[in-house]
Amino acid sequence: MHSQPINFRQKVEDVYQPTPEDTVVLCTLNARYIHASLGLRYLHANMGALKANTRILEFTINQRVTDIAEQLVATNPKIIGFGVYIWNIKETTELVSLIKKIRPSIKLIIGGPEVSYEFEDTKIYHTCDFLITGQADFALNRLCEELFKQKASLPKLHRAETPAVKNLCLPYDLYNDEDIKNRVLYVEASRGCPFKCEFCLSALDKTAWPFELNSLLRELAILYNRGARQYKFVDRTFNLKISNCTTILQFFLDRLTDDQNLFLHFEVIPDKLPDALKAQIEKFPPGTLQFEIGIQSFNTSVQETINRKQNIAETTTNLQWLYEHSNAHIHADLIFGLPGETLTTFASGFNQLVELKPDEIQLGILKRLRGSPIIKHTDTFQMCYSDEAPYQLLQNRDIDFQTMQRVLRFSRYWDLIANSGRFKNTLPLLLGSAPFERFMQLSDMLFDKTAQTHKISYNRLLALVYDIATDVNLAEQSALLQALAQDCTSNGDAHPPRWLREHMPVDRPSYKSEASAIPSRQNRHLTH
Repeated sequence: MHSQPINFRQKVEDVYQPTPEDTVVLCTLNARYIHASLGLRYLHANMGALKANTRILEFTINQRVTDIAEQLVATNPKIIGFGVYIWNIKETTELVSLIKKIRPSIKLIIGGPEVSYEFEDTKIYHTCDFLITGQADFALNRLCEELFKQKASLPKLHRAETPAVKNLCLPYDLYNDEDIKNRVLYVEASRGCPFKCEFCLSALDKTAWPFELNSLLRELAILYNRGARQYKFVDRTFNLKISNCTTILQFFLDRLTDDQNLFLHFEVIPDKLPDALKAQIEKFPPGTLQFEIGIQSFNTSVQETINRKQNIAETTTNLQWLYEHSNAHIHADLIFGLPGETLTTFASGFNQLVELKPDEIQLGILKRLRGSPIIKHTDTFQMCYSDEAPYQLLQNRDIDFQTMQRVLRFSRYWDLIANSGRFKNTLPLLLGSAPFERFMQLSDMLFDKTAQTHKISYNRLLALVYDIATDVNLAEQSALLQALAQDCTSNGDAHPPRWLREHMPVDRPSYKSEASAIPSRQNRHLTH
């Protein structure tokens, strides 16, 4: 199928005037309700003459597809546009197929990163009416207009040109009061990424394009005045342009004088923290800033293989500075399974990162995202990926399937115990001087005892950690009991297990739930 770029230039006499019947629904299935789709709101904001005829309907992947389809067709749209991502491809494929059966007259348009590459053999591509690849901010509006004009023989495949950010209508007025009250608001100060890390789709970008700063700040001010207190910046490299970064941080610092109930998430480059930025970071109180920092690997050979440019020495120095001089919550990312990484080298990097004391370590398994350049290493490193989303690595030349499964379980248990913040006092006892090796021992035994990595209650996890740690001498019994009791107290556990109650203080404080912009997980990492 030949592709046809969308042409955005129109003659004056060809300007489209919609009728009330020309209706469009924009839909996506979010991973959780708390997520509000920024992509759909950009599409809606840039629908031109069709903006008033367009509405957004968001669902979650946990809802029944038949129920979603019923709500969509009840709006009687002429066109439905679906945002397709790695987390919702399975459910969206089923949804598109169902709607095509029950309402074949509705034109179904799909787009998004999961269908922008290697889509030719996918069921959803053959089921839908049209596919727009790339950033569809303008392309969707143009295609819908052509459909409503009843143009004949429109091609199925449309490759959108990358829009100039200066021409985009910002979408933040499309966050409604419910979004502001109950959901994380996604915002962006720039699009694109100048780096070429081969596991990431951003490696295909030519550079990063910042939005006009004054326009963005006006929109942020409106959101703030409407009551928004949680902001997640989706920029791949928030601190790429330091002058913009410091201006945005100052915008929020100015508002901390009256209201410190803020939570701000940024993805930052770990080896670029100049003094001007550090000076601002130091001013934020605990619980306000969260930095997502992509380490991925400390192995310089692996970094070179995947074309990742990162100064390890500067990264280490900056992480130490953040721990010692800031109140920022540090969420550091590592990827297991990168080509050339072995279990031994990964364990060394993991231990190095633990020493730097981030609040959370997100241990992810390598995924082969459709279109990402990581595919070029498949033959050399015998990379074997799952055929189903999220396309995780199953094994490679250096890591067999059984080891991959062990690390996958390790990741889940690490999330439950370390990242959750529920075991702050206990964790150092468990990790000792060899964190990866000791936690792997704990992980293996947890799975032996439970045969599960999900739906383990907190009280059951307390007992399992205690039993395993004492059985294999990971920690001295009395010290472990005291640490677990301190954790229960810090967590405000109203119903601690009976076997632990005698070790908890009699006059322990009672915790009241108060409205806060700080998510509960991050709040647990703060010192009580």
